[in-house]
Amino acid sequence: MNPINSRYGAVAGTQAAFDEGLRQHMLRVYNYMALGLVITGLVAFVVGSTPALYVPIFGSPLKWVVMLAPLAFVFFFSFRIQTMSASTAQITFWAFCAVMGLSLASVFLVFTGMSIARTFFITATMFGATSLYGYVTKRDLSRMGSFLMMGLIGVVIASIVNIFLGSSALQFAVSVIGIVVFVGLTAYDTQNIKEQYSENYDQESNQKLAVFGALSLYLNFVNIFQLLLNFTGERE
Repeated sequence: MNPINSRYGAVAGTQAAFDEGLRQHMLRVYNYMALGLVITGLVAFVVGSTPALYVPIFGSPLKWVVMLAPLAFVFFFSFRIQTMSASTAQITFWAFCAVMGLSLASVFLVFTGMSIARTFFITATMFGATSLYGYVTKRDLSRMGSFLMMGLIGVVIASIVNIFLGSSALQFAVSVIGIVVFVGLTAYDTQNIKEQYSENYDQESNQKLAVFGALSLYLNFVNIFQLLLNFTGERE
């Protein structure tokens, strides 16, 4: 057998195995994210349409606990992901999605169901196109990561300030900039998830990478959805 052909065949086989492993990994990430969105949506809908549930929550100081709980989950996830088992990481992610559903239940109290559905499909289209770009592009998106993070910090600070100011102009600016930032982060995170995958990692490590990747994309999706509601949502 020609040694050159033999070497080429081995390399091609290795590349094919890597590509298949990467495809399965990305599919796992998107499946986790999609299931997380389903959990969030169901919890938000049930709570938002049941007075016996939403009145005690949003009619008392408990609403602040519900609103801030997702942030606490994100910090906990970020600091403990390395020491968690894959199964614990999954359970924590599902719990986070349920808590986020509680936080988003107020959406069903403010906006019409039709506008919520419309905004969801617009968000899904934007997210899908941007994530696909991040997956297939050969351009290195790591350079824009620092700018996106600075933009994210700016959006968070401006949002906190506007809680006290109540400025519609500032809210409009935050929504526009926020959408741009989270759309950019979707492409950046998708490429980052793709590049972090390694067939040399054990199943446990790749499983945790998939959960953490799903969390990153989930947060981008939810934030785009919430910001778009400021433009496309119709109030009850």
